[in-house]
Amino acid sequence: MVKPVGSHCNLRCTYCYYLPTPNTVPRMSDETLERFVTQYIAASPGPEVSFVWHGGEPTLAGLDFYRRVVELQARHLPPGWTAWNNLQTNGVLLDDEWCAFLAGHRFDVGVSIDGTRAIHDAGRPDPRGRGSYQAAVTAVRRLQAHGVQPDLLCTVTDATTRAPLAVYRSLRALGTGWLQFIPVLGHVDGEAYGDFLGAIFDEWVYNDLGRTEVQLFAETARLLAGGTAGVCWLAPTCGRALVVEADGSVYSCDHFVNPAHRLGDVATADLGDLARSPRQRAFGDAKRTLPAQCRQCPWLTLCRGGCPKDRLPDGVNHLCGGLTRFYAHAVPRIRRVIGLTRLGHAPAQIMAQLRTEARGR
Repeated sequence: MVKPVGSHCNLRCTYCYYLPTPNTVPRMSDETLERFVTQYIAASPGPEVSFVWHGGEPTLAGLDFYRRVVELQARHLPPGWTAWNNLQTNGVLLDDEWCAFLAGHRFDVGVSIDGTRAIHDAGRPDPRGRGSYQAAVTAVRRLQAHGVQPDLLCTVTDATTRAPLAVYRSLRALGTGWLQFIPVLGHVDGEAYGDFLGAIFDEWVYNDLGRTEVQLFAETARLLAGGTAGVCWLAPTCGRALVVEADGSVYSCDHFVNPAHRLGDVATADLGDLARSPRQRAFGDAKRTLPAQCRQCPWLTLCRGGCPKDRLPDGVNHLCGGLTRFYAHAVPRIRRVIGLTRLGHAPAQIMAQLRTEARGR
């Protein structure tokens, strides 16, 4: 994950954990960018190399920065290799020129939007206190007009948990097909988070199979079907999602950008060596250290103790109660969906069958 402008942002989200992170440079220099691109390609197994551009607000780096990105990728990729780029943005700066570039270079885009206008505007104001909901929705529509279907990332706070269906339906109405719900530590009650997920799951499983994907639901189904986790916080270990800051500093994870987790920098060390270093391996393997409550939990193979940033002093995840509620509520029907899918049933048939079974109960 690359933070080309560090924590610089054009919004002042009330729950942002990254805004206080010190910035040493206003934007990643061309020299640092090229060092990163060349080292990252060299450290990647290929033939597709995944680049994730994050923030702060990464569009503040300017469109010419990303033009340079794709130039450098094209120059340094081995023959037959390709680059995949993902840009996570609040959407405020996405005009037609931006969207045409992103579409033309096949960027995947994630847009942060917190469900309803009222919740979003209260939590995601600009520096003058004005809401940013309309700018985010306009960005989604503009991207779609250029042929880009963005992922929608919705943070979950206590305010969000009080309106699960309104939040879900507002996001679903944008028609992008992919939603993520990201709980904000310190701003959401764990068990309320579980009830929030359960309410959305019921709406989704009876009405939206095959039309809308929700990341946690999709990941749970993948794991129950025998696959491996596609996101780090559900995996047995972590440590593969390093962060390169604007000044070239490399950290263990974007939730641990602090002196204790600074591994080095791309000017004086090799990125691949830092990723394979004993310090980083120890950081990732520490995720396996779990209290007895977790080791004895029937849902351990699904959550793996969750993200280390969410763990309390006793090692139990702050979201444990909520995740337990969600899994107990949803897993039987996810297993049913998997079984019916393997029998060749289409989503519409599966939803009809599940609704019939629900009425029978």
